[in-house]
Amino acid sequence: MSALQFKIENRAPQSGARTGTLTTPHGVIHTPAFTPVGTKADVKGILPNQLTALGAEVVLANTYHLYLQPGEKIVEQSGGLAKFMNWVELGPHSAEASRGKPTITDSGGFQVFSLGAAFGKTISKFTKGEVTEKEDQPRRSSDEVGAPTGASGLAYYDTDVASQHGQLAVIDDEGVTFTSHLDGSLHRFTPERSVEIQHALGADIFFAFDECTSPVEPYEYQKEAMERTHKWAERSLKAHRQNIEASKKQALFGIVQGGRHEDLRRVSAREIASMGFDGIGIGGSFSKEDMRSVLSAAVSELPEELPRHFLGIGEPGDILEGIANGMDTFDCVAPTRIGRHGSIYTRQGIIHLTGEKYKDDFGPLDPEYAAPGTEGFTRAYVAHLIRAKEMLGSMICSMHNMGFILNLVAGAREAILVGRFDEYRADFVHNYYQK
Repeated sequence: MSALQFKIENRAPQSGARTGTLTTPHGVIHTPAFTPVGTKADVKGILPNQLTALGAEVVLANTYHLYLQPGEKIVEQSGGLAKFMNWVELGPHSAEASRGKPTITDSGGFQVFSLGAAFGKTISKFTKGEVTEKEDQPRRSSDEVGAPTGASGLAYYDTDVASQHGQLAVIDDEGVTFTSHLDGSLHRFTPERSVEIQHALGADIFFAFDECTSPVEPYEYQKEAMERTHKWAERSLKAHRQNIEASKKQALFGIVQGGRHEDLRRVSAREIASMGFDGIGIGGSFSKEDMRSVLSAAVSELPEELPRHFLGIGEPGDILEGIANGMDTFDCVAPTRIGRHGSIYTRQGIIHLTGEKYKDDFGPLDPEYAAPGTEGFTRAYVAHLIRAKEMLGSMICSMHNMGFILNLVAGAREAILVGRFDEYRADFVHNYYQK
């Protein structure tokens, strides 16, 4: 019996949108669902019980970072990722607090990208048209209600992470050799090692080791990396199945790659779907303009019965696009990342609280939505905190943004259930992207 049970419950009449349930050993995830990213076993600025209040049902952590610090064995000794980070059903002093909540880990494959092709460049795995050196750096201040994250190049490139990686990763057909950004020590990731680490971390869902390329790599390299990803997927699956105990408790997803090329995405989707994974992830490496066609090409080759995860997608319009194309779960660091810089989501677009006009704006953060725990804070107050570099400002913005995205996806799920998803999506897009 699989460690994961997926049931499709409803479908939108005029799109591929669907609702369902992902039943894991640690609880049920109602789809479509957004997965907050806790890179180092923490969602920056938000406590686990606050995530629950905001509506989160699952958290994703980063294999590369947890391998380096504190080490997967420490996490394993604690009882697994959920227990380690206190992502549990009840409070820490309850005798029943041993039951963790659903968790996901990535494979470390994105670090192949950030340490390799993207090293030393302001390039993300998503682009808008032609990539320029400054395109994906966060805007630190603005007086405008801006365009959405990613569409304007806002905050998809992580300067904090980029500054940590002091050496390049070297990719070969067997795996990746890299140096730690912590102490410069040499390390080696292979598909088998990635699976071994993720078994120790103990997440309900984890991903096969893959190579996430830069969107600007030429077609031939995208094809080469895709083929390498397929070979690594087979090795990951074999290593997982050889650990009988782990395969009873953890579900393994394969990852579709192929860059911004529809033909490669179709090939990759067919190949990954044929291998017998518990679910499918769609990897990044495409332009914003290409996302719809690339996603549609991949999804058209995937079996209906498998759950689908869209890796690294957090911009509101992109999430709704993914839902419309039949994606079930999403993850992204964007809500907390832009929150740390004083930017917040609203239904009229992103607001940058560092803008001059918010200094004396005593209105609520968002007149249409108040995240649990942020009620009563004004734009002027939070703008003050951000300017004064007080951590509470970043925490409030991060909580608001996470709640906003979780609420958006919950609203999409409800709209599918009542047959109004297309109207829900159109109404949001009209307001959010207005100039």
